[in-house]
Amino acid sequence: MNSRLVLAGLTAASLAPLASAQEAGGATGGIIGQLIFFVPLILIFYFLLIRPANQRQKKHRQMIEAVVRGDTVITSGGLIGKVVKVTEQELSVELADGVRVRVVRSMIADVRSKNDPAPAANDTKAS
Repeated sequence: MNSRLVLAGLTAASLAPLASAQEAGGATGGIIGQLIFFVPLILIFYFLLIRPANQRQKKHRQMIEAVVRGDTVITSGGLIGKVVKVTEQELSVELADGVRVRVVRSMIADVRSKNDPAPAANDTKAS
């Protein structure tokens, strides 16, 4: 969605000088001069904004699809719990003994599999 808006904006921005130049009597540099300026600009936008966002989105989607029973998940609201039940659209997460909530899959921020150790609460060692 964002990439479509960026491309539409860039297209409109690149065509606006053409329209005003035609009204004024023609462009001196021609369309080749404008392409030399706008093509690298579009490539920079693609490689710095659009492509990394799409890669992050794809990685997050794969991570959410790979959630299985027993994984520890972190929701976007900051709740940490163990997955008890997995359905197509939502997960049942146990936050504490006897406390279960239903969470929509898209609201999962991070997944820690049951084999991954939890990070230590105190990273520095006391001497």
